[in-house]
Amino acid sequence: MGSEVLKAILFDLDNTLIDTAGAGKIAIETVKDFMKGKLDDDTHIDEICERFQCKLLHEASSPGGTPIDDVRTRHWAQAIQEVGSTCPSGLAAQCYRLWKSTRLRQLRIPPACRQLLRELRRSYKLLLLTNGEAQTQREKVAAARCRALFDAVVLCGEHGEEKPAASVFLHSCGLLGVRPSECVMVGDSLDTDIQGGVNAGLRATVWISAADCPPSGCPVQPHHTIPSVLQLPAVLDRMQ
Repeated sequence: MGSEVLKAILFDLDNTLIDTAGAGKIAIETVKDFMKGKLDDDTHIDEICERFQCKLLHEASSPGGTPIDDVRTRHWAQAIQEVGSTCPSGLAAQCYRLWKSTRLRQLRIPPACRQLLRELRRSYKLLLLTNGEAQTQREKVAAARCRALFDAVVLCGEHGEEKPAASVFLHSCGLLGVRPSECVMVGDSLDTDIQGGVNAGLRATVWISAADCPPSGCPVQPHHTIPSVLQLPAVLDRMQ
């Protein structure tokens, strides 16, 4: 796939290098236990947590100048009020702080993956490219203690666009001093990581997924599919 030497690898963060989804589940269960006995009706707790997660899913990457901690505290307050429960003073803030701290504690790059990144960096330039609100992603990077594993980190929340816009991929290539044809993108999202790599004309895209191939009819087709980042060296060997 191209005759140019592969020089750089762009990595997604969430659910590629760190198990954000798993950490979120643990955080929600922790909040559920905390909320018991604090509302007028405990049967609403599951729905409250579901509503919070829905608000989180549809949250804007740039919350218009409002601190993200305030935005997410408001998510909890609204979720409690929407099910008809009275929100005791301070409860929404307590739920948010507990959810946030619990989730951050779970965000770790597994030792085998850390070792792989160190080994890859001997041969390639590595860049972390992540979507999401800038403060949130910065805190995740700090919690995962992974900044030193990369030559550069690009938080799309600090830019005018995010993946799959070609601009953030081209900006990343520029930071590393490589051409798109000398770079691959590795990530778990077909819509952002893989589509963005295609949009920017990268040498190849590597989809991290337990599925053998994208769903039938999916317009986005990765060049390679592997179940774990740990299988990446074999893909890179075939590309050389």
